[in-house]
Amino acid sequence: MPSRLLHSLLYIFLLAAPIAAQQYSFDTDEPAIVSRSAVVLDAVTGTVVYAKNPNEVIQPASLTKLMTMHIVFGEIARGKASLDEIISPPRESWAVNQPPRSSLLLLANGQQLSIRELLLGLAIHSGNDAAVALALRFAPSVQAFADMMNHEAQQLGLVQTHFVEPSGVSPFNMTTAQEFAYFCRTYLQLWQYSLGDYHSVRDFSYPNAWNVPEQYRGNPRTRTQRNRNALLDRVPGVDGLKTGYIDDSGYNIALTAERGGTRFIAVILGAPSGLGGDKIRDEDGRQLLEWAFSRYATIRPLMPELEPFRVWKGKENYVSITAGEPLEFTAALGRGALLSWRVETPTVLSAPLPEGSPAGILVFYDSSGDLKRVPLLTSHAVERGGFFKRLFDSIRLFFLGGRATVSSTFAPPGSPRDQSL
Repeated sequence: MPSRLLHSLLYIFLLAAPIAAQQYSFDTDEPAIVSRSAVVLDAVTGTVVYAKNPNEVIQPASLTKLMTMHIVFGEIARGKASLDEIISPPRESWAVNQPPRSSLLLLANGQQLSIRELLLGLAIHSGNDAAVALALRFAPSVQAFADMMNHEAQQLGLVQTHFVEPSGVSPFNMTTAQEFAYFCRTYLQLWQYSLGDYHSVRDFSYPNAWNVPEQYRGNPRTRTQRNRNALLDRVPGVDGLKTGYIDDSGYNIALTAERGGTRFIAVILGAPSGLGGDKIRDEDGRQLLEWAFSRYATIRPLMPELEPFRVWKGKENYVSITAGEPLEFTAALGRGALLSWRVETPTVLSAPLPEGSPAGILVFYDSSGDLKRVPLLTSHAVERGGFFKRLFDSIRLFFLGGRATVSSTFAPPGSPRDQSL
């Protein structure tokens, strides 16, 4: 598991840049699903490969618990708690005080358990009582914790996502398939370990002897519950995330699966609420994942070793170049098998140049055409040169004219620069 410091730094980095994803319109046959709304995106690139009513506002139901876990993981990463911390569940969180028909971990008076156990109860049992107990550990009230959830949603750019409580039981929690898929992407970037530690765990038993008062330890009435995500054992590569249901929304699911270095996230909202709605939801999820993996893959090109670019009228004659965004991209299967690159530099670079100044475009392509265009930026600032340096370069530019622009650099297929995948 990554260190607390690494989690904190990554958490701060992602919050500094609200979710932004590349979206393509792929012209392919798409599966006809029953659920009201769905989005499938590449977890690495954020590219949406499938969408049905992606912006329809629907109650997330127990998918809400993923935001609750996200808040808790963030608090732990900031050193405000630990997974091994033992708490006594407050009265408000006891199972007997939850709404009728609640999913429950079975918290009760006098019990003690760790935050880790509460998180397992949230991920596997979908315990509404566990959600309340966690909320009251990190906030003075359920409403105050909901305020934390909403602040986080705003920080992540989720404008149609809103929470009133941490379990998902309320019909006043709202989201969209597209926003929640983007949230799941951030969640996995920050808390990748959650898949193995929580979301793909098949079952969890509670309460155990150590959780209950001494007089009940001979018979703690332990109950083992299976993970409600049935696709963990039915679809290859599935290792998360969460199911949900309330009457107002119908059956929901947030899915993720990884195969051969490509990971997709699928959020499906609004499968029918009647008998068999859970099977319809699961079949929609299976179809969407199989369809996505049969058509698309994540391409991870290497960054070419670019020579420094010429700078005119500066204290330095050359500046090193960096990529302005991640190089990874989503491509249709069969594309990018033999990947090449070229650099397009249409402008003259003249000082002063702030750090991060546009310097050209890095283009990845294959035999069928361009696949990814990446902006190139200067890696550091270049100050203006002295009077005579500027004068000399101005004269040279006058006589060179357009020839001062650096020519495009090509890496034809099969060349040493070729980035074959």
